[in-house]
Amino acid sequence: MSSSKSALLLGLFGVAGTLWSLTTASLLLAAVYLALGGWRTIRLLAATAPRDVRAGLGYLRLNWYMRRRLAEDTTFSASAFWDDCVRWKCTVSQYIGETCRYLLAQPAKATDRQHGVRLMFGNGLRPQLWRSFAERFGVRDLREVYGATEGNANLVNIDNRAGAVGFVPTVFRLWPALAEWILPVKLVRVDRATGLPLRDKRGLCVACQPDEEGELVGKVDRSHISAFDGYVNQEATQKKLYRDVFRKGDAAFASGDLLVMDEQGYVYFRDRTGDTFRWKGENVSTAEVEAVASQVLGLTDCVVYGVALPGTEGRAGMLAVRDPSGRTDLDALARHLCATLPPYAVPLLVRLTSDLHLTATFKLQKGPLQRQGFQQLGGDPCFLLQGGRYVPLEGPLYDSLCAGLCRL
Repeated sequence: MSSSKSALLLGLFGVAGTLWSLTTASLLLAAVYLALGGWRTIRLLAATAPRDVRAGLGYLRLNWYMRRRLAEDTTFSASAFWDDCVRWKCTVSQYIGETCRYLLAQPAKATDRQHGVRLMFGNGLRPQLWRSFAERFGVRDLREVYGATEGNANLVNIDNRAGAVGFVPTVFRLWPALAEWILPVKLVRVDRATGLPLRDKRGLCVACQPDEEGELVGKVDRSHISAFDGYVNQEATQKKLYRDVFRKGDAAFASGDLLVMDEQGYVYFRDRTGDTFRWKGENVSTAEVEAVASQVLGLTDCVVYGVALPGTEGRAGMLAVRDPSGRTDLDALARHLCATLPPYAVPLLVRLTSDLHLTATFKLQKGPLQRQGFQQLGGDPCFLLQGGRYVPLEGPLYDSLCAGLCRL
């Protein structure tokens, strides 16, 4: 088959899949529908209790529409997860947040591959862990979902493209009107300094080209199944809307997420607009730095965020690592970060902490750490990058940094 015919078929199948997912009125349910492979009895083990509205409604619809049997744990246990899958004869399971990484961090055991789980769906599977997770546990289908409880810009990866959070049929580029009717989402260019969308001479948002990073927005249309109904607080609602996006007078939901779409239409998550920071005049993606740090730290919890330093503009990178025993090899970490990342992206500060807090959906929290900066650490050891090495931030060095006199 010629490449042009293959591309056409890919686009047509993508449209059909997108239509199907929209008519279910549930992204979570659509993800399961697209992968069940027939109407066999499915037992679903939730990796967590449905702590977010989208997941909870998806479970109820799945149980009601498909007459599927649900086996749901009220707590998540990484050590008992696969044992429970074997006990309940599960064939489909959900993951969320960091749960896949916690499963990989467990010692290998027989039930890693004795279970019958053939498909897992959810959000939060890190791209660098995708293949190792699938290979170790023998899960042949992974369905990464992108969306927010209140949002209308939703995507789903339906064909195991490693690291992708969704797919937009390439035919939509040739037929924009079809895209607005079926899947009214778009990646738009943003000003990384202000976080606001860039505008063309007509005052409209500028669509991203393939492989160009941008913010995902979803057109607001009250007559569409994906309408954004807003919040109770109208002021908060207005902050989540962009005006004059596709055409004059329209509005779109601002996801606050930076994504990129390749030539084939696969979409990849890059970072939250609020997490990305500027240092030395450059934009730093926290997700990218975390991925590089994880190559040394392995499956250890770690987060990257920007902190203000006296006498400097922008925010410097700070890496917090969960290490209650203080065994992190900081020299190896510094060598790898400096060799892999551009100089402006290398974290200037490293904090070793006894614990990193999670949200109810197993996502690592950055806000409290960012507010604490480098001065309110509660006794946690902190290190500053000096001459390619992380040295203890204490005594005269600490005083110099606080006074804005330290050479960075």
